[in-house]
Amino acid sequence: MPAAKPRVLLVTDLAYQARGRRYCDEDIRLSARLREDFDVALCHPLDAASLMDAFDVVLVRNSGPVLNYRAEYEAFRDRALERGTPVLTQLTGRADMAGKQYLLELSAAGYPVIPTIDRAEDLARLPAVPEYVVKPKLGADSIGLRIVPRERLDTVTYDDVLVQPLIRFTYEVSFYFVDDAFQYALHAPDPERRWRLVPYEPTAADIEFARSFIAWNTVEHGIQRVDACRTPEGELLLVELEDLNPYLSLDLVDEATRERFVAALKASLLTLATRP
Repeated sequence: MPAAKPRVLLVTDLAYQARGRRYCDEDIRLSARLREDFDVALCHPLDAASLMDAFDVVLVRNSGPVLNYRAEYEAFRDRALERGTPVLTQLTGRADMAGKQYLLELSAAGYPVIPTIDRAEDLARLPAVPEYVVKPKLGADSIGLRIVPRERLDTVTYDDVLVQPLIRFTYEVSFYFVDDAFQYALHAPDPERRWRLVPYEPTAADIEFARSFIAWNTVEHGIQRVDACRTPEGELLLVELEDLNPYLSLDLVDEATRERFVAALKASLLTLATRP
């Protein structure tokens, strides 16, 4: 009798509607590839806490903004940590899975990040620009994000929100990693069309930029996406470090890149699933 395959619980919301993307297609295709080496079941994020004990590892994929089910996510997280359930991405992440507070920490530490504050008395630390972005610390997928003119900054209530200057960038670019290994990059040439992505050939300096944030996050096993913008001066600035459930845009990369990504993901899952 062949040995049993490791069991993977893939957490996804197949009904989630994202602007410009079909999350469900990506997870359906990815789950089909994982079945080559694992026994795979898909479940909605609201069911993850009650189902995960029957599996060797939990893979959190396109599960939608946690803001929509915060209490249930915290229950899942607490149960997984209490029972030592392997989760990919590992729950030790310090970036988006813990809220947007990390943008303040990175900004204060001098990392190349869009300047970020969360107190009115720190406004002088931001460059003087016509407009500013106000976003919830626990936001995702642009939920709750608003643009505020400089003359109306005094109307902002600093309760669990961040304020950043509105950067007029040349383009956005995303770097995708499995564990600490760079996989591929995609960019949006038109700043007005964030999800009209095309392959991007990063320079050594670009990858070094992205790796600095992967190293800061200290996640041993997981999928991470480093989102950045290119300023008119040519500088890269971090927009977001997505370490919970980053959309991967796997349909936009060539077959060799996709195969390399899937192989890296399988290896990471197998390590977690078989760890003593």
